[in-house]
Amino acid sequence: MSDWNATRAWLRELGFAAQDEAAWTEALTHGSLGEKRDYQRLEFLGDRVLGLAIAAWLFEKQPDASEGALAQRLNALVSKAACAKVARAIGVPDHLRLGRQARDDGASDSDNILGDVMESLLGAQMREAGYESARDLVHILWAEAVDGDAGRAKHPKSALQEWAAGNRRRPPEYELVDRSGPDHNARFTVRVSVNKVGAAEATASSKQEAETAAAKAFMEQYG
Repeated sequence: MSDWNATRAWLRELGFAAQDEAAWTEALTHGSLGEKRDYQRLEFLGDRVLGLAIAAWLFEKQPDASEGALAQRLNALVSKAACAKVARAIGVPDHLRLGRQARDDGASDSDNILGDVMESLLGAQMREAGYESARDLVHILWAEAVDGDAGRAKHPKSALQEWAAGNRRRPPEYELVDRSGPDHNARFTVRVSVNKVGAAEATASSKQEAETAAAKAFMEQYG
């Protein structure tokens, strides 16, 4: 059996269309092979497919959740680590097309690469079978993650850190802007900011508590 026949059989067993050999080969090809096309363009498309599919799913599944809570869960579910977990579960590492050096360097177990390839497969599915088909695959492949605890009830600072990463922003920056009162009853005011998004402030009896409250205020305002 040729490599493509084996790959096609694997993809079809999972529910992928897998008709156009060139497109699906591209979806599984890493740049280290030096070929004209690799997975990056399809990954760009698949990233948007996944984001919309998960966002709409959460919107219907959690009718009482706030925007901030939905965003927190979305960012966790579409993260590279989450995508890589799905990729490993369905056997993507065995079908990756990598250059020898990249494979020797452990690229087949890289969260970034596996996450990208998982998205590229969704992009290929949309190109070949349409958005609804790709969405239905997301519902199957992400069912365990969506029913689990990913993105739920995180510490406000962790949630903000993930939100910034998920929205391709720089990490949040915390600044002590004021300290008042005697040592035994001091009050700390902290400002947290995310570049090109905004800032929020909070005051508490310790710097750590003020940072936590500021992160919570930021997520409520911008998340």
